Amino acid sequence: MHNDLQVTGAGEKRDSNRLQTGAVVIIAFAVVLFLLVQARFMLITLATAIILFSLTSDVITFIARQRIGPFRIPNALASLVAMVLIATALLMLASILLAQVNTVLVTTLSYTERAPSAIASLFAWMGDDSELAVLNALRSIDVQSYARTAASQASGIMQATVLVILFVGFLFAERIWFQTKLNNFVGNEAQAVRIGKIIQSIIHRVNYYLLVKTLISAITGGMVFLLAKAFGLELASSIGIITFVLNFIPNIGSIIATFLIALITHVQIGDSAVTLAIFSISAVIQFVNGSIIDPMLMGRALRLSSFGIILSLAFWGAVWGVPGMFLSVPIMVMMLVVCSYVPGLRPLAILLSREGLAETEQMLDQPLDHDLFGHERRR
Repeated sequence: MHNDLQVTGAGEKRDSNRLQTGAVVIIAFAVVLFLLVQARFMLITLATAIILFSLTSDVITFIARQRIGPFRIPNALASLVAMVLIATALLMLASILLAQVNTVLVTTLSYTERAPSAIASLFAWMGDDSELAVLNALRSIDVQSYARTAASQASGIMQATVLVILFVGFLFAERIWFQTKLNNFVGNEAQAVRIGKIIQSIIHRVNYYLLVKTLISAITGGMVFLLAKAFGLELASSIGIITFVLNFIPNIGSIIATFLIALITHVQIGDSAVTLAIFSISAVIQFVNGSIIDPMLMGRALRLSSFGIILSLAFWGAVWGVPGMFLSVPIMVMMLVVCSYVPGLRPLAILLSREGLAETEQMLDQPLDHDLFGHERRR
């Protein structure tokens, strides 16, 4: 009887500990989620700065390897050149985006009168009542209010750009001390080397993903621009740039871009046959570039579960909005690599990976091929 009571008491204690642990995990998740939402602007700019810094680490190494006669370019000069290039590229990109947003908003306001009728005509096959219902619903939308909101949000692009440049600059200033800080923080040289390899694996994967995605998005945007130009669309340049940007959003970005060009075509031209032709050609461009060429170039650099990408997209989109959608894949790549090398989190890495295979310790020391800068890249 006494032994039975002891066993029962031990079981109740374990259940109580599990309940407490579960409650602590739920509370911690709620607190982290609250902080992610409340500090979204700062965290988004910081995450963007870290990604840009990791990307330019390979650029700095590439520049530092170059020689001018018998002299090698100093690392400090390479860092300065990379920083200037980043700042210039970001400011130019922000200026282009602001100009295109302004163009789109002005054109949208000019189409306010005829857009509802043109869009409602797409539902004519459902009957006059359905077409009239859609027309009334569209006319009730205050387009000018949405345009003002979009303009006010777009004005924050330049502020975010300046903040990202500052963050990247300070990361460059601390770059030479990272390894020393890591060694002192861990207190174990072998463990510090292992963590350093994990960080490099994350950097190489994210860099390769961004470079390939930029290349594919630029090709897709250019082809869509030529398509819009061929059909005489007024917003051809804006459509090409928007397509380029939207293709960084996994899965749904290309779908939105395809429907967007079809909608603009129908509002401007009003011919269903032309709209269908542009929609079909744009869909083929997106499919070939996104579903055939993109996976071929990515290879094993992006071994993420498609369902996991959708979940990551939905979660970070809900937490950080549109910027969260752009950052969802790099964040997921980081989670996959980190979880692979933490024993307690390996089951999560298996769920996040495409084939159900987590990273192994041997992969940290197994160079396979080279990235776009000629550096060895790991699986």
